[in-house]
Amino acid sequence: MTRSIPTTTAMVGLLVASGALAQETPPQEAQGGGTPPLPPDTNPTPPSQAPATMQTVTVTGSRPSEDFQTTRGSLFRLGAENLMDVPQTVIVVNKALMQSQGATTLDQAVRNVPGVTIGSAEGGAIGNNINLNGFSARTDIYLDGMRDRGQYYRDVFALEQVEVLMGPSSMLFGRGSTGGVINQVTKKPGLKKATELSGQVTTNGLIRSTADVNVPFEETNAARVNAMFQWGKASTIDNTNVLDFGLAPSVKFGIGTPTEITLAAIVQHRKDQVPYGVPALNGFPINVPRNVNYGLADDYTEQDVIQLNATVEHKVSDAMRLRNQTEFAWVNTSVRQTSGAAVGVLGPYPRSWGFLPAAVGPGGTVYSGQPLNQLEIRQISRDRNINDITVENQSEVEAKFLTGPVGHLLLMGIDLNYESYTNQTYIRTGSCNGIALAAGSIGCTPAGYTVGAGTPGNSASIPTNYASSQALGFGAYFNDTIQLMPWLKAVGGLRWDIYSAQIGNSLNSANTAGSTTVPYLTQTDTFTSVRTGLIFEPTRQQSYYVSYSTSFNPSLEQLTSTTGASTLPPETNQGVEAGVKYELLNGNLSLNGALFQITKYNARSQNADGTYSPTGNVQVKGARIGAAGRITPEWQVFGGYAWLDARILQGQTFINGIGNTTGNVPLNTPAGSGNIWTTYTIRDTYEVGGGMFYVGQRYANNQNTVQVPEYFRFDITAAYKQPTWEIRANVLNLFNTMYYDSLMASDGGRAVPGSGTTGLLTFTYRM
Repeated sequence: MTRSIPTTTAMVGLLVASGALAQETPPQEAQGGGTPPLPPDTNPTPPSQAPATMQTVTVTGSRPSEDFQTTRGSLFRLGAENLMDVPQTVIVVNKALMQSQGATTLDQAVRNVPGVTIGSAEGGAIGNNINLNGFSARTDIYLDGMRDRGQYYRDVFALEQVEVLMGPSSMLFGRGSTGGVINQVTKKPGLKKATELSGQVTTNGLIRSTADVNVPFEETNAARVNAMFQWGKASTIDNTNVLDFGLAPSVKFGIGTPTEITLAAIVQHRKDQVPYGVPALNGFPINVPRNVNYGLADDYTEQDVIQLNATVEHKVSDAMRLRNQTEFAWVNTSVRQTSGAAVGVLGPYPRSWGFLPAAVGPGGTVYSGQPLNQLEIRQISRDRNINDITVENQSEVEAKFLTGPVGHLLLMGIDLNYESYTNQTYIRTGSCNGIALAAGSIGCTPAGYTVGAGTPGNSASIPTNYASSQALGFGAYFNDTIQLMPWLKAVGGLRWDIYSAQIGNSLNSANTAGSTTVPYLTQTDTFTSVRTGLIFEPTRQQSYYVSYSTSFNPSLEQLTSTTGASTLPPETNQGVEAGVKYELLNGNLSLNGALFQITKYNARSQNADGTYSPTGNVQVKGARIGAAGRITPEWQVFGGYAWLDARILQGQTFINGIGNTTGNVPLNTPAGSGNIWTTYTIRDTYEVGGGMFYVGQRYANNQNTVQVPEYFRFDITAAYKQPTWEIRANVLNLFNTMYYDSLMASDGGRAVPGSGTTGLLTFTYRM
């Protein structure tokens, strides 16, 4: 007879999870359990009541290593599990690809997605700052479909894959998602006992180890634990030492039964030295050796993360399924960081301090002055203590039914969330060779090398603004995938959101006339998001689609506004996309291509007095192509290219008077970007491969006065594989290319150099 979980166990899970929404189990490559839902045009086979028996399986062909290709997503909220049936571009970076490349962070993983660029740390934006298609996605990062908005640096040790959904997606996810959404999919327990242990060393001096242990118990339950520890120097840049560890336990009850319950947690601690990059001079990042770091030796970014997740999924019948998911997340980020700001010179006695132009605008004067050894970099303290708390619950019902000859796959859901944010900022103030500096400037350092000194003893840390904010959100939505013909599907969805936020700042608590710092502000926004599309599938191996979608960004969305804020309407976004998807070589190779346009209206523009007006418009027109899979059983490939024509249609005039931004290219948005990664396996034992990452020329600010050159970076890999173990060598940045990895608009436009040539050696044991 069918085995079911005890009633008490089910009740405990339901109480913890508050209902019945389950995140989809990972795709084919992942371990784990439940049976994925069938598309609406497929007749499901009734479940057998007989005990399961092993069937004879005949295997043809060769699979010498894990696939880079992923054809199924983890989020049924998309309206389909098969990515061929989704009317938008979805790029999946799975565990096999990340391990082949030696990727250990979320930033490294999403570099495989054309159209993605990375932003560096800033005072109010610690952690991963990722741009999708020219728009910030800082609050559009998700963990198993739940918003992961905390300010921290994300590791991939507990991830099965990373899914990047391109284009506005508020109908699916609520506020945000102008350029798209990044969803991290965690490893789930499964009924196959497995252990994977790894150890890694790098030429920079970093030591890293991970563990992944999956243990089934009883007949339908399993537990899984992932762990990570790393210590040492993370980059060829000076002062980039890290000490990190993480633990991700999970347990799943009732695998394969009508009711599945998953309880999971991720606990991480990081204490890192984060490079804040170099300022600009003459319209480019200052030309100094790549290892130079203008921070102080005792700088740190310390982060603690606790994420708890409870998921319940109940299969009422083959035609209906209920799911509920609840998540609690707490992130504390304590930062004592120093960044290099303006470039300056020290005048003759009596000492004076002068700034050089950090950027040159149209008609500006190009600085031709002193050699590098006579230039000084002013250092600014960026100290703060941030607390982010998020509590979210999603409840969904999924139903398949017919209306005459027309099939439907209907998803309806409710999304509830609470968010809070506090940020206590501090400043340290010092002098430069006896010259007193303005508040917050801690000192100066030679431009050409790292001094390696700590914080001066007379530079006390003084608290400044204390920002606090909280928000409540509610969303109700439905999405219907309609099978009009065997070869034609229509997708339509609506979502209604209400988002109410309030912020407060200790500065200007008296609301002094003339001050642009807002002591208190509250605002409630409502918005209706839509999603429509048509999918033409003449065969199962090809799909053609068109789609239209919208999204919105409330003015208090990031809960971090401190200056120049006022009650502004939400930014609204519209996206149109037309694309094709193919599966070739018996489904072993997936190809995709798309043309798209994203337009943002009511973009917040800064006025000359520091306040903001909803007068900006930004538009990105683009095209992308991609490929993933096997050309032969031994040769596989993953790659793509994106071209973006991005323009600020209606811009702003900045406080410093550097002209209007209308007609400019948005910051950190290259016209072209792409990547290719390929491996070849010989006799199931030896693997060789490598790839290239390309990012075109881009700007470090919206004024387009700091230009960052294009780059090509080449990596290679080689592995020796045995049934239970493998040893892999990677060389990153093979030719020691000088390039800039991430950008930020602060201080006129900062750029963080990428690491120089780095070797990795990884030993992995599986049993």
